[in-house]
Amino acid sequence: MRRILRAITAVGLLAAGSTVAVALGGTASADTLICEQYGSTVIQNRYVVQNNRWGTTAEQCINVTSSGFEIRTQNGSSPTNGAPTAYPSVFVGCHYTNCSPGTNLPIQVSQISSASSSINYRYVSGATYNASYDIWLDPSPKRDGVNQMEIMIWLNRQGSIQPIGSPVGNANIDGRNWEVWRGSNGSNNVISYLSPSAISSANLNLLAFINDTRNRGAITNSWYLTSIQAGFEPWQGGAGLAVTNFSAAVNGGGNNPPPTTNPPTTPPPSGSGACAVKYTANSWNNGFTADVQITNTGSSTVNGWTLAYSLPSGQQITSSWNATVSQSGSSVTARNINWNGTLAPGATASFGYQGSLSGSYSSPTSFTLNGATCTRS
Repeated sequence: MRRILRAITAVGLLAAGSTVAVALGGTASADTLICEQYGSTVIQNRYVVQNNRWGTTAEQCINVTSSGFEIRTQNGSSPTNGAPTAYPSVFVGCHYTNCSPGTNLPIQVSQISSASSSINYRYVSGATYNASYDIWLDPSPKRDGVNQMEIMIWLNRQGSIQPIGSPVGNANIDGRNWEVWRGSNGSNNVISYLSPSAISSANLNLLAFINDTRNRGAITNSWYLTSIQAGFEPWQGGAGLAVTNFSAAVNGGGNNPPPTTNPPTTPPPSGSGACAVKYTANSWNNGFTADVQITNTGSSTVNGWTLAYSLPSGQQITSSWNATVSQSGSSVTARNINWNGTLAPGATASFGYQGSLSGSYSSPTSFTLNGATCTRS
């Protein structure tokens, strides 16, 4: 039996789950009841719904509809300091050799132009569970086994359960503020986005979550998106929980430039005024965006650039564009990507990012380009 660690409670890294799917054959054109432990079926000739009961020997049955599923019976119960009982879910992509019909997954992150999903949940009271939306990625176009990176979007949690690892900050995505957790379950790395309140209906920009995970250094553009899943992890109870509608679309064409080796960096021309930086910011109560323009004001061409500076306290970058931007504490390093690394004399390169904000806003005051101090313009 193939197993994968999936969730964590407030006590420790104890959750383990099996994600084997057993095809029932055919497509669900009317309500289909699945009680088989790893049974699955296809809906809309596009998505796979799986029972996926791995944390208990007690029976779980799901009723599959044309647009989702409902947990009909959930007889298992697990303590909240251990693993959940199951992960009944609907997915698109490939999961343990079970691929949804006509899927274009796996697809390399660099080739994704858009990835979106619409989801509707129905919740119940008196149960311990999370409503978990999973995005799986791997360095290879993996169609079976455990992927190395799991993005979990927690749209609701009930009871004393929590994501894997520990909080590492916040991210503003889709107009919502998410608490970000990061950790490892021993089998794969996990970054979780925890909603502060229950969300029963959402249109999710999945590419924004993928890009935020990439900007945290957890993946690169060369990795592959392998599957997208929406369901529940019940610990106690859960009958009546339902995904009433699910859709997801991943389009190729590439809005993320494919990763390449940056050209060798060379110091900008020596002397004052060799580079100038224009930093334009827009802030609100809990976030900000910044547009950064670098100008080579010297007489020699810069082949490959690295801009370094410090962000004031309370600012955390969550997503970026037109540069590879990393942050450690207050220190920020922005490196050119493959197509904007050469700056002839007088030439300008631009990049930008979005971040979360705690406290009052102020802009950074000093910048260095390849180690040389720049002026502010």
